[in-house]
Amino acid sequence: MSESQPAASGQAPEQYILTLSCPDQQGIVHAVSSYLFMTGCNIEDSQQFGDHDTGLFFMRVHFSGGIAGQGRYGGRPPGEDGPAQEPVTLEKLRASFAAIGDSFRMDWQLHRADQKMRVVLMVSKFGHCLNDLLFRTRIGALPVEIAAVVSNHTDFRELVESYDIPFHHIPVTRENKPEAEARLLELVRTERVELVVLARYMQVLSDDLCKQLSGRIINIHHSFLPSFKGAKPYHQAHARGVKLIGATAHYVTADLDEGPIIEQEVERVGHEVSPEQLVAVGRDVECQALARAVKWHSEHRVLLNGHRTVVFT
Repeated sequence: MSESQPAASGQAPEQYILTLSCPDQQGIVHAVSSYLFMTGCNIEDSQQFGDHDTGLFFMRVHFSGGIAGQGRYGGRPPGEDGPAQEPVTLEKLRASFAAIGDSFRMDWQLHRADQKMRVVLMVSKFGHCLNDLLFRTRIGALPVEIAAVVSNHTDFRELVESYDIPFHHIPVTRENKPEAEARLLELVRTERVELVVLARYMQVLSDDLCKQLSGRIINIHHSFLPSFKGAKPYHQAHARGVKLIGATAHYVTADLDEGPIIEQEVERVGHEVSPEQLVAVGRDVECQALARAVKWHSEHRVLLNGHRTVVFT
């Protein structure tokens, strides 16, 4: 069913997700809930947060659209006579909600809940996160559609193609980096990609690419905090006698490994653990943190709050 087609009579109503952020003030929740009531929609779940530090208000609402003659109120508010309202569509909701968004200076998005987010995965020579995301998507644990996998190596071509997913080999050198990033951006555009996931992609992206895809690139960092940078991070951690192995999933910005954090995972380790065992533990926590970050982003649960995030789980 396309976005413009309303649900047919007798079908369950469409499900939608509304997310918003705006300067905090009285009346925001009332305005949103009243709007949904008057359009014959039913709120299924609602979460909100007011940040006293930034003065911003954040909200995520999962609701179902009204259908003429159906729903809790038969497609119209209770007590009103006359014919039921016309079935709502995404286009009608976006058009009619715009006035509320403007009045509260909202940064808002409205999506169909069943619309899978189109994703490109990027990988180099460490395939554990790639393999994990491919499998989770295959079994339905991630509500995404993997449009393609991009790599600067060919190691995982066979794995990717076994999932019937296009594999794009885009080599990157210092000399061809602008052309390689241009190919990536063209792929993002032609495949209507909404999210790029760096599943252990070991190339630093240019500032321009980070800006063009701001808020649409997630990376996994092999540390609970931005430390032990560079080669062999787990060996560095072992040499320092760390007691927690962790991973951080974050949005990519021009500041290397310092973008807004979405999710973190840790595992306690003892003095007897070898560097090789730390690597194995690290792979597990990287997969867990990245998978949750991708899932929450694709379900529109993550809202940017300056250098931080608000995550409605």
